[in-house]
Amino acid sequence: MDASDGVPPDPPAPTGAPTGAAAPQPVPAAPPAARRGVRLGVDVGSVRVGVARSDPNGTVAVPVTTLPRDRSGGADLDAVVALVDEHEVVEVAVGLPRTLAGANGRAVGAARGWGAALVRRLATRPAPVPVVYVDERFTSVTANRVLAERGLSSKARRPVIDQQAAVQILQQRLDTLAALDRDAGADPGSGFVGEDPR
Repeated sequence: MDASDGVPPDPPAPTGAPTGAAAPQPVPAAPPAARRGVRLGVDVGSVRVGVARSDPNGTVAVPVTTLPRDRSGGADLDAVVALVDEHEVVEVAVGLPRTLAGANGRAVGAARGWGAALVRRLATRPAPVPVVYVDERFTSVTANRVLAERGLSSKARRPVIDQQAAVQILQQRLDTLAALDRDAGADPGSGFVGEDPR
């Protein structure tokens, strides 16, 4: 895995492919044993990191914790790795805060850098734990609305907004995988088809 951005590199074009254009490559389905399990969602902010997790069947995302961002010591990364070990996580989804127009700004680079650092920490695990990226351009708005509907004031939302954003990121990932599952004709909850959501 390319630790520079946390996602696998594009496969080389097969012999005979047009010069300068890689032929589309199908993404193989993960083995059934690897498709089930708890997934984490992470909202990487400049000050805090929100974390959410799914149930083992990958149906519902729930908030877990908010971590202080630790740019120098990496304590936030270590805490996420500990959650991966504790819950036997099979995948981590990191939000990419693109602009409303879909452009990549400085915040996207920071999120990818955080994801790449997590990839390096997870590389020592006996079983691979993929890190994937999810477009989160609307998650902050949605998270604020959800908390407001629960009656939380702006002040009360502040400590938990990052967790709720992580819930939105992870739920989006779970819903995408569930849709792929249905398209593949699998029974609900039987597993997920692997994908790289670049």
